[in-house]
Amino acid sequence: MAKYVFKRVILAIVTIFIVCAITFFTMNAIPGGPFNGEKATSPQVRETLEKRFNLDKPVGEQFVIYMKNLLHGDFGISAKTGRDIGVTISSKFAVSAKLGIFAVIVALILGVFFGSIAALMRNRWPDRLIIFMSTLFTSLPSFVLATFLLVVFSVRLGWVKAWSPTHQSLVLPVLSLAAYPAAYITRLTKTSMLDVLGQDYVRTARAKGVAQVKVLFVHTLRNSLIPVVTYVGPMIASVLTGSLVVENIFTIGGLGAEFVTSITNRDYPMIMGVTIFLAVFMVTMNLITDIVYKLIDPRINLD
Repeated sequence: MAKYVFKRVILAIVTIFIVCAITFFTMNAIPGGPFNGEKATSPQVRETLEKRFNLDKPVGEQFVIYMKNLLHGDFGISAKTGRDIGVTISSKFAVSAKLGIFAVIVALILGVFFGSIAALMRNRWPDRLIIFMSTLFTSLPSFVLATFLLVVFSVRLGWVKAWSPTHQSLVLPVLSLAAYPAAYITRLTKTSMLDVLGQDYVRTARAKGVAQVKVLFVHTLRNSLIPVVTYVGPMIASVLTGSLVVENIFTIGGLGAEFVTSITNRDYPMIMGVTIFLAVFMVTMNLITDIVYKLIDPRINLD
């Protein structure tokens, strides 16, 4: 296990470096810069700002300087606001994490519950209804669902208040983010559970007269969740960091909205900081997923 974790950490470092290089050089290859759109900025002030952010140096030298600062934990400051990027990411991610954690919990509960029902009632009307709904929500983009929920439940019916700093305002964003992963987990759970239900040890348990509930939750569900666990790691990372459009629709000031704003403003330091943070978060979640995968099924060898 320790050898595997060490290898994955080295691979993660290489992956993050490649992400940094691709993002940095691609970003600088696009014509323009963070200060080109400032109409009130004089050429002298613009030149000073470019020196402050090392934009007057060759791109290769800029990258070396940035990586040296990054190794010391310095993400730099925003080219637009002058705020510390590390502090901004920390505060904005707290908002996105709160929204994402609720969405992940809802997706897991609904996905495992409905997937189990669909497997146990295979080819009956509950199974067909659940599969139809899961297919629908898998195909429906989150921004379309978010807009629909906002118009119906906030604008038309007025049941849920949107754009307000209350827990009630999180209901619609959470449902918008949880719909796709819940539908996907439903299908994963059903497929995996049907496979496990056909195993010899399950048939033996039923032949011995073990209660159906015990067969489901003790002998079947645990092994059925292995494919779900494999998906949960990347799902958590994508939900916590990928709610860009949903955050904008519901005007939630999270990291996703900050990332979109930084791209629009050509805020190079902020773009790099957020991209690196998301890459580290995604790689870490994948590593944790593999470790949990081993804990759930000791038969799996991590090589």
